[in-house]
Amino acid sequence: MNQRMVEIGMGAVMLLLGLSAIYTVYASSQVTTSTGYTVSVRFNKVGGLGEGNAVRIAGLQVGTIVGQKLDPETYDAVLDLTIRNEVKLPVDTEAEVSSDGLLGGKFILLTPGKSKDAIPPGGKITKAKGVVALEELVGRMIFSTAQSN
Repeated sequence: MNQRMVEIGMGAVMLLLGLSAIYTVYASSQVTTSTGYTVSVRFNKVGGLGEGNAVRIAGLQVGTIVGQKLDPETYDAVLDLTIRNEVKLPVDTEAEVSSDGLLGGKFILLTPGKSKDAIPPGGKITKAKGVVALEELVGRMIFSTAQSN
Protein backbone atom coordinates (compact mmCIF):
# COMPACT_ATOMS: atom_id res chain seq x y z
CA MET A 1 0.00 0.00 0.00
CA ASN A 2 2.82 2.39 0.91
CA GLN A 3 4.63 1.61 -2.36
CA ARG A 4 1.47 2.42 -4.34
CA MET A 5 1.14 5.86 -2.68
CA VAL A 6 4.75 6.69 -3.61
CA GLU A 7 4.08 5.72 -7.23
CA ILE A 8 0.91 7.84 -7.35
CA GLY A 9 2.79 10.80 -5.83
CA MET A 10 5.64 10.47 -8.35
CA GLY A 11 3.13 10.24 -11.19
CA ALA A 12 1.41 13.42 -10.01
CA VAL A 13 4.76 15.24 -9.80
CA MET A 14 5.69 14.10 -13.34
CA LEU A 15 2.29 15.23 -14.64
CA LEU A 16 2.72 18.68 -13.06
CA LEU A 17 6.23 19.00 -14.51
CA GLY A 18 4.96 18.07 -17.97
CA LEU A 19 2.11 20.56 -17.78
CA SER A 20 4.41 23.34 -16.60
CA ALA A 21 6.82 22.61 -19.50
CA ILE A 22 3.95 22.82 -22.00
CA TYR A 23 2.77 26.10 -20.46
CA THR A 24 6.30 27.57 -20.57
CA VAL A 25 6.74 26.69 -24.24
CA TYR A 26 3.32 28.13 -25.12
CA ALA A 27 3.88 31.32 -23.11
CA SER A 28 7.25 32.00 -24.75
CA SER A 29 6.12 31.19 -28.30
CA GLN A 30 4.49 34.61 -28.86
CA VAL A 31 1.35 32.98 -30.21
CA THR A 32 -1.10 35.74 -30.96
CA THR A 33 -4.47 35.94 -32.59
CA SER A 34 -4.56 37.24 -36.14
CA THR A 35 -6.53 40.45 -35.80
CA GLY A 36 -5.90 43.48 -37.94
CA TYR A 37 -5.74 44.18 -41.65
CA THR A 38 -4.17 42.01 -44.34
CA VAL A 39 -1.45 42.98 -46.81
CA SER A 40 0.50 40.77 -49.19
CA VAL A 41 4.15 40.62 -50.15
CA ARG A 42 5.97 38.70 -52.88
CA PHE A 43 9.38 37.03 -52.42
CA ASN A 44 11.57 34.99 -54.75
CA LYS A 45 12.63 32.80 -51.77
CA VAL A 46 11.19 32.53 -48.26
CA GLY A 47 13.61 30.03 -46.71
CA GLY A 48 11.18 28.05 -44.57
CA LEU A 49 8.78 30.81 -43.52
CA GLY A 50 5.26 29.63 -42.95
CA GLU A 51 1.90 30.51 -41.51
CA GLY A 52 2.16 31.66 -37.91
CA ASN A 53 5.64 33.18 -38.23
CA ALA A 54 6.05 36.68 -36.82
CA VAL A 55 6.06 40.01 -38.66
CA ARG A 56 8.25 42.55 -36.85
CA ILE A 57 9.21 46.20 -36.95
CA ALA A 58 12.28 47.23 -34.92
CA GLY A 59 12.21 43.85 -33.14
CA LEU A 60 8.59 44.13 -31.99
CA GLN A 61 5.92 41.81 -33.30
CA VAL A 62 3.28 43.76 -35.21
CA GLY A 63 1.67 40.94 -37.14
CA THR A 64 1.63 37.34 -38.31
CA ILE A 65 1.93 35.43 -41.56
CA VAL A 66 -1.59 34.09 -42.19
CA GLY A 67 -1.31 32.65 -45.68
CA GLN A 68 1.14 31.54 -48.34
CA LYS A 69 0.86 30.46 -51.93
CA LEU A 70 2.95 30.01 -55.03
CA ASP A 71 2.26 32.33 -57.96
CA PRO A 72 1.76 29.89 -60.88
CA GLU A 73 3.09 32.37 -63.45
CA THR A 74 6.20 33.79 -61.78
CA TYR A 75 6.83 31.00 -59.22
CA ASP A 76 7.25 33.63 -56.53
CA ALA A 77 6.10 33.00 -52.97
CA VAL A 78 3.19 35.27 -52.07
CA LEU A 79 2.65 35.73 -48.33
CA ASP A 80 -0.42 37.24 -46.70
CA LEU A 81 0.37 39.18 -43.53
CA THR A 82 -2.03 40.36 -40.87
CA ILE A 83 -0.86 43.67 -39.37
CA ARG A 84 -2.28 45.14 -36.14
CA ASN A 85 -4.82 47.89 -36.85
CA GLU A 86 -2.87 50.58 -34.98
CA VAL A 87 0.20 50.03 -37.21
CA LYS A 88 -0.18 51.98 -40.46
CA LEU A 89 2.47 50.95 -42.98
CA PRO A 90 3.74 53.61 -45.42
CA VAL A 91 3.48 52.63 -49.10
CA ASP A 92 7.30 52.55 -49.39
CA THR A 93 7.69 49.96 -46.60
CA GLU A 94 10.27 47.27 -47.31
CA ALA A 95 9.87 43.61 -46.28
CA GLU A 96 12.80 41.28 -45.67
CA VAL A 97 13.10 37.66 -44.59
CA SER A 98 15.20 37.62 -41.42
CA SER A 99 16.09 35.23 -38.62
CA ASP A 100 16.91 35.19 -34.93
CA GLY A 101 20.58 34.33 -35.35
CA LEU A 102 22.16 31.35 -37.06
CA LEU A 103 19.80 28.72 -35.65
CA GLY A 104 16.86 30.96 -34.77
CA GLY A 105 13.40 31.03 -36.26
CA LYS A 106 12.59 33.05 -39.35
CA PHE A 107 10.33 36.11 -39.48
CA ILE A 108 9.42 39.03 -41.74
CA LEU A 109 11.23 42.26 -40.87
CA LEU A 110 9.41 45.37 -42.04
CA THR A 111 11.26 48.64 -42.51
CA PRO A 112 8.74 51.47 -42.80
CA GLY A 113 9.49 54.14 -45.39
CA LYS A 114 8.98 57.89 -45.19
CA SER A 115 5.82 58.20 -47.31
CA LYS A 116 2.77 59.86 -45.76
CA ASP A 117 0.44 57.51 -47.69
CA ALA A 118 -0.42 54.21 -46.00
CA ILE A 119 -0.88 50.77 -47.56
CA PRO A 120 -4.63 50.11 -47.54
CA PRO A 121 -6.16 46.87 -46.20
CA GLY A 122 -5.74 44.25 -48.91
CA GLY A 123 -2.81 46.20 -50.40
CA LYS A 124 0.67 45.05 -51.35
CA ILE A 125 4.16 45.68 -50.03
CA THR A 126 6.09 46.23 -53.25
CA LYS A 127 9.68 46.31 -51.94
CA ALA A 128 10.89 42.90 -50.78
CA LYS A 129 14.21 41.15 -50.16
CA GLY A 130 14.17 37.36 -50.14
CA VAL A 131 16.29 35.15 -47.96
CA VAL A 132 19.95 34.52 -48.78
CA ALA A 133 21.11 31.01 -47.91
CA LEU A 134 24.10 30.61 -45.61
CA GLU A 135 25.89 28.51 -48.24
CA GLU A 136 25.43 31.33 -50.74
CA LEU A 137 26.96 33.88 -48.33
CA VAL A 138 29.96 31.65 -47.60
CA GLY A 139 30.44 31.06 -51.34
CA ARG A 140 30.37 34.79 -52.03
CA MET A 141 32.88 35.44 -49.26
CA ILE A 142 35.28 32.76 -50.53
CA PHE A 143 34.90 33.91 -54.13
CA SER A 144 35.54 37.58 -53.28
CA THR A 145 38.57 36.66 -51.16
CA ALA A 146 40.01 34.52 -53.98
CA GLN A 147 39.55 37.34 -56.50
CA SER A 148 41.22 39.94 -54.30
CA ASN A 149 44.43 37.85 -54.06
